[in-house]
Amino acid sequence: MGKTRTGILVCSLLLIGAVVAWAQGRKPGLWEITSTVTLQQSPLPPGMQMPASSPLAAGPHTAQVCLTQAMIDKYGAPLPQSSSTECTFSNISKTDHGMTADLICSGRMTGKGTVESSWSDPEHAKGTTHFTGTVTTRNGTAPIEWTRDSTSVFKSADCGDVKPLLPPEK
Repeated sequence: MGKTRTGILVCSLLLIGAVVAWAQGRKPGLWEITSTVTLQQSPLPPGMQMPASSPLAAGPHTAQVCLTQAMIDKYGAPLPQSSSTECTFSNISKTDHGMTADLICSGRMTGKGTVESSWSDPEHAKGTTHFTGTVTTRNGTAPIEWTRDSTSVFKSADCGDVKPLLPPEK
């Protein structure tokens, strides 16, 4: 289950990053993102819960991301490092107050999702990601479906010790 958790974590980082999206006036720097996942279909057998360390565990998860101007200009969101190349954005559509994109994952977690983000000012955003697919477990593959609702708040122009995540190249 460790590799499955790693795959889920990697894709979750991609999805967490998607809530800090592009628009004129978006601020590069340190953002704090709080998200909550709802599992519509768990890959675990009935009666089992996600481990507390899993990004798909119940309850809110908070992460800090460093958003660069280049990420704002090119992708509209920070993307995870090369270990997360299993997931990519496509069909990115940006407006002055939001963005949408398709999420496509292949590898340990395979499937498709939709990403939506909106904001009313340069320092606050809300986002939703919905994903449906399968995940590889030690017993084969299992269906998975989840929704992640997130809020993000700009903290500082200085990212401090938080390094920007490098986007995967296609």
